[in-house]
Amino acid sequence: MTDGDVGPASGPNSSTRSGVARDDRAEPGLDPAGVEIEPVSAQSVFADRVGLARRYVASLAVDGVVRGLIGPRETGRLWSRHVLNSAVVGTLLTSGCRVLDIGSGAGLPGIPLAIARADCEFVLVEPLERRIVFLQQVVSDLGLTNCRVVRGRAEQVIGECGDADVVTSRAVAPLEKLAAWSAPLLRIGGELLGLKGSSAPDEILRDGVAVANSGVVDLEVVTVGGEFVDPATVVIRGRRIAVAKSGADTNVGRTRGRADRPPGRR
Repeated sequence: MTDGDVGPASGPNSSTRSGVARDDRAEPGLDPAGVEIEPVSAQSVFADRVGLARRYVASLAVDGVVRGLIGPRETGRLWSRHVLNSAVVGTLLTSGCRVLDIGSGAGLPGIPLAIARADCEFVLVEPLERRIVFLQQVVSDLGLTNCRVVRGRAEQVIGECGDADVVTSRAVAPLEKLAAWSAPLLRIGGELLGLKGSSAPDEILRDGVAVANSGVVDLEVVTVGGEFVDPATVVIRGRRIAVAKSGADTNVGRTRGRADRPPGRR
């Protein structure tokens, strides 16, 4: 077992790291502790840093569950639904960019992105103390020198963390609120990347005008990572512009939904 591997417990009804007895007759695709077995695609996504991803999955499966950051039923899809689902968004980042992950929670998508994209700088923004403690521990344990943790709400950290190239989020809020929180943190021309589900096109139709009034335009739906995860990750992407104080802007309503756009556009 290599460094950082999540190994199965030995012997029938043996105890896992969490101290919970498990039967060795695991379901297909799961280890005896009920944690999803690492998919082959993880090596392609994380390359020589896949060991760090393994250790993060192990932290989520034990400490993340104990601390209430990950539901117990989610351990059976930690790789596919959470870690790889987040990491593939790295194809949308340009080298050297500074990324804020707001409402980071258990570190999704920020930590998988920081592992996959060592060439970028990441700031995990989270208001709740119990989550901050977990995030700081993971960042320290993994030695993620390109990642730091800041406690606060998005609107509270503008002075410290603003002028970012990219703001990411995952299941944080409806698009209108997400844009209102993200826009002040972005430089002009910076990008909002919101990880969403199948309702992403509907969110754009519903909230497009309000989002533009927040200073985020050119909304589009992008799918990424289909060759690594199924289903592919759905992202709403938008661009920050300067907005006149009056609120008037000729770009209001300029949105487009394009679910099949190839990933990796800069």
